[in-house]
Amino acid sequence: FLQIKSMPNPQFAICIPMANEEGSFRNFIDSLTEVIDEYPGASVYLVVDNASQDSTPELCKEQQAKDSRYHFIWAPENRNVVDAYLRGFREAMLSKPEFIIEMDGGGSHDPRALHAFVRAMTEGNECAFGSRYINGGSMMGSPFKRRFLSKFGSLVARLVLGCPMRDVTSGYEAFSYKIMEKILAYPLRSKAHFYQTELRYLLRKRNWIEIPIHYTSPSPRVSSKALTNARECLIYYIFKHYFMRGVNL
Repeated sequence: FLQIKSMPNPQFAICIPMANEEGSFRNFIDSLTEVIDEYPGASVYLVVDNASQDSTPELCKEQQAKDSRYHFIWAPENRNVVDAYLRGFREAMLSKPEFIIEMDGGGSHDPRALHAFVRAMTEGNECAFGSRYINGGSMMGSPFKRRFLSKFGSLVARLVLGCPMRDVTSGYEAFSYKIMEKILAYPLRSKAHFYQTELRYLLRKRNWIEIPIHYTSPSPRVSSKALTNARECLIYYIFKHYFMRGVNL
C-alpha cells in the first residue's frame, strides 16, 4: 500500500503591523484566512498603533471576535514600525510557537506564499527570507524611488557588509523560536526601513534560505528621517564589520 505523507502541522504565529488598511482589509484577511485554514496550528497577531487614522483598529477587533486565531494588539506606545514588529513578536512568543512569520498587511505580501515559508521552516531552516530578486520573485507597482532604494540597499549590503542574500530589504520573513529569542534580546539600532537589512546582516551566518515572493504596490513614501537612520546604521555596522569582526546572532 502507498503511504500518504500528511502535511506538517506546526504551531506558528504570523505577525502583521496594520495601519490605515481600511480599504484593503477585508480582501487581505479573507486571503490570509483561506491559507491558514490549512494549518490548524497557526495564529495571527495584528498590531495597530496611533499611526493608523482610519477604522483599522475596529476592523481588527471585529476579526478577533469572529475568529479566535486572530489576536488584536493595540500598541499606542509604538514610536515606529520596528516597535510594531517587536511588540507583535513578544506577544506571539508567549504562546511558544515553533516559528514566527513576519509579513505586511494591505496586500503587498501575498498570503499564498506562506506555504513556502512553512515548508522552509519545517524542513529545518532557522530563518526564511522573502526575496524579490531570485528566480520566481518580482516587485510590481513600485515607484522608481522605492525600486532604486531597495536594489541599491541590497547591493551595498552584499558588497560592504558581506550579506550573501540577494534581497536584504524585504519584510516577508520567518524565524525559529530560538532565533526570535536572540532578536528580542539584541538592541536593534534601526527604526525604519533598515531594520530588514540589519536582521539579515545579524543572521547571515545562521541556517537560512531565500523564498521567491511577489511584492505589490508598497508605499511610495520614504521619509528623510528613515533615510538618515539607515545611513547611521550602515556606518555603525560597517565599523563593526571591519574593525570589530562583525556582529552575529
